[in-house]
Amino acid sequence: MVEKQRCPLQRDSVYRWFSQLSSSQRVDFLCGLLDLCIPLELRFLGSCLEDLARKDYHSLRDSEIKANNPADLGSLTNLTDEVVRSKLLVSLALLNSDNREAAGVLCRTLTHIDSIINNYGLQLNDGRTGDEFLLLFTMASNHPAFSFHQKQVLRKELIEIQRIIDTTTPPNSCPLSSAPSCTNTFTATTTTVTSSKATASCHKVGIVQTTLLTCYITVIKQVNEICIGRP
Repeated sequence: MVEKQRCPLQRDSVYRWFSQLSSSQRVDFLCGLLDLCIPLELRFLGSCLEDLARKDYHSLRDSEIKANNPADLGSLTNLTDEVVRSKLLVSLALLNSDNREAAGVLCRTLTHIDSIINNYGLQLNDGRTGDEFLLLFTMASNHPAFSFHQKQVLRKELIEIQRIIDTTTPPNSCPLSSAPSCTNTFTATTTTVTSSKATASCHKVGIVQTTLLTCYITVIKQVNEICIGRP
């Protein structure tokens, strides 16, 4: 029997590749990795995420209350406003995994994207605006508070937004297509930097961490229900 040869993990290449992804690509990729993890791995990762999230718990407490209040979310309807989009991103990151009512409010707001683009001529190819919409719909379509049907609708909207951006933006190499492999060395890909401010970058990283924690908590709840149901 011929033993299958294992390829060495190019850890540094993976780190460099991941650091070049946009926030929306990071969220989508990491949520996919969570689906591949076994229960014990999820428990360990959850401990790491909880420790990271605990550091910002008190500073985000007021924002978390607003993010889970349907009345507050109902006022965030103008997606053409950059401030509103920023608040929606924070709300999605801090939305509780079982808050269906608040998720319904957010879903109704986000599914108006077609009319907004057509009626207001919102440009998705100006860099930052497109990135914000991609992150919004990526987070929403992966968030456990949304129903399966809502996620499907939001995923279709996300695909359409990506199509619009791809057709109106000059062709460029995509970081996702340059993932490091066992046979090829890592090739750095050029990405568009949407903001030069370090605070904006830290803010996006915090959103990614909080979103992953919410997804993790839901996965653990499902694992616990399965374990409790066993004889």
